[in-house]
Amino acid sequence: MEYFAKTDKGQRRRMNQDYVFATGQPVGVLPNLFLLADGMGGHKAGDYASRYLVEELKKYFSTAAPQPEIRVMQDGISRINTALYRLSQENESLNGMGTTMVIAIIEGRTLTVGNIGDSRAYLIHGNTIHQITKDHSYVEEMVERGFMRRGSKDYMNSRNIITRAVGIEPTVSADFFELELQEGDFLLLCSDGLSNMVDNESIKNIVRDYSSVQEKVLALIDMANINGGKDNIGVVLVDPFGEEAPV
Repeated sequence: MEYFAKTDKGQRRRMNQDYVFATGQPVGVLPNLFLLADGMGGHKAGDYASRYLVEELKKYFSTAAPQPEIRVMQDGISRINTALYRLSQENESLNGMGTTMVIAIIEGRTLTVGNIGDSRAYLIHGNTIHQITKDHSYVEEMVERGFMRRGSKDYMNSRNIITRAVGIEPTVSADFFELELQEGDFLLLCSDGLSNMVDNESIKNIVRDYSSVQEKVLALIDMANINGGKDNIGVVLVDPFGEEAPV
């Protein structure tokens, strides 16, 4: 397995509120762990939320009792959500904070992905790209109900409004997806700082054409910045069948 994770402040933001983690080694009962969080909130609240989520999830997974992996992930997310919500209520400087998230593990050829908000997971293979996750956003809800067309002016103007996030409400639930992987697949986790700045076709071409996983990630970030870099950019890229990443 080969992987690389990186965030970038982008061209417009003063602070980086994206936070990533990637390891091919076991984390407690989980066989490996790939995490990305995109924080929101004024001052340092978004930065605090995304960092807290990722770091506390790692701690929880490391000590969680054995049980089905999706249950472990959902229980961890629920616990951290409750803690973040309480902190936001008790600390005025953290009031209103929250974070999106996307999480993935790979066991053999089985990929399990979970998400909350509009941070995404894609599966890329040769000339194809498939969005695994479904955005928890106002515009996607409107599209699903038939009230809005994806890519329309109204859609583009309102796509930053999310309907689910960690830390915003007392409870939250992630959506989970399971897929079978095949040789040549790449797993991409990203914040909207990438997906709003680089279209799917360009993402696919960069992942296909650049050589190492690290070069692919850096090229994706560069393209997001070239196209405006309006938000922080978070990227995790995994080649499940590639050579072991250096320790």
